[in-house]
Amino acid sequence: MNNLRKTLRDRCHVTEGYDGDRFVGIKADTESAEIYFPIGWNLSDDDRTIREDIITLFRILYAFNKKDKLISAQNFNNPQNVDFPIHSYLKIITKFLNDGKYYVESDHEYKIGANGQISWSRTVRSQQGIVKNGSLIFTNTVARHLTPNFNKQITQIHKFCVYEAFDKLGWLYIANKPDLPGRGPSVRESIQILTQKISRSHNDNEQELFGAMLNMLNYMDAQSFEKDYLFGTDYFERIWEGLIDKAFGIEDKSKYFPRTRWLLDYGTDKEKSSLIPDSIMIYKDKSYVLDAKYYRYGQTDNADDLPGSADINKQITYGEYIARHLQIPNERLFNAFLLPYNKASNKFGIKTVFGNFGEAVGDWKDNKKNYERVQGIVIDTRFLMYSYLKLSENYLNKLATCIEQGVYRNLSKKLDKEYL
Repeated sequence: MNNLRKTLRDRCHVTEGYDGDRFVGIKADTESAEIYFPIGWNLSDDDRTIREDIITLFRILYAFNKKDKLISAQNFNNPQNVDFPIHSYLKIITKFLNDGKYYVESDHEYKIGANGQISWSRTVRSQQGIVKNGSLIFTNTVARHLTPNFNKQITQIHKFCVYEAFDKLGWLYIANKPDLPGRGPSVRESIQILTQKISRSHNDNEQELFGAMLNMLNYMDAQSFEKDYLFGTDYFERIWEGLIDKAFGIEDKSKYFPRTRWLLDYGTDKEKSSLIPDSIMIYKDKSYVLDAKYYRYGQTDNADDLPGSADINKQITYGEYIARHLQIPNERLFNAFLLPYNKASNKFGIKTVFGNFGEAVGDWKDNKKNYERVQGIVIDTRFLMYSYLKLSENYLNKLATCIEQGVYRNLSKKLDKEYL
């Protein structure tokens, strides 16, 4: 690629989140490779940190976005639903860099009188023994040796896969690519060879490497060696919801779903799809209804980039249903929107992982219930993407406190105004 001289920082962008700039992931063609981070990401100036950030982004896209992986040819004008095995590419690169060599098979050779593992069957068949003190003794034994064979097909296939992996993603690690491999098996021949090799191997490390190579070759076979590729999504809001739910939500939230049905005079009664809250967080003895909103407000400070009336009313409905149906008292039930932001650089002056920027209420309610006051919370995007699987109780407490303090602060303001 012509822009291999670009620094990692030059290749990275934070999306604005509006139409035309929503994509999160990697876009690459024969001229360039660019990385697009989600709203609220803080870009470092340190290559090592950026490298870790890019790999974390790829890992999260792979984990949450299996239905939206995209590859496109012709400068991304014709996207197709194709599974680009980005983890396989990265595995091949990192293993090659860690090992410092290609995979090489060894041939078994048998030598007389050499050190090594003795083959008694070959020794008995080929060597003359002598009987001494009632025992058969061999002055010469046949030992088995492993001799590396650098010309075997599996090594040629590995060289090819390493080259192709570095061609697409090697710039993430080093500026230079390995040498172009010599002529070896075709892609389809390589697929057959690796499939057979995997079926015979009982070595976990070999199976992991061969599996990654096979994934790459199957992709290449389907794509006819297109150089342009795209891995990511225009719908990062789905991933944002998944991250919030994994970090804070309980597994089984079905009892929190408000259900509806038609009671028909004609025909059979019909239950309709229930409203499903994004996440329910239970901390200590309190419940928090969380709605993950991948909106731009944390980046723009523009009220037009906040959840609208339909979302606000839906959150209040969740709270009302849970309060009545599950008999949860007012002091133990809260409501919040969670939006992305960058704690290192934002227009609010907030420097913490969580920040409360206000609340949403419905004019049709008296707003005296905690759940009727839907708190607006920003959460640092980078923190969430790094920590969603290993969130400590300390951060659950911080989020709960951020929500509750906002409720009581804003409720106090409202009461003060009423008595003025």
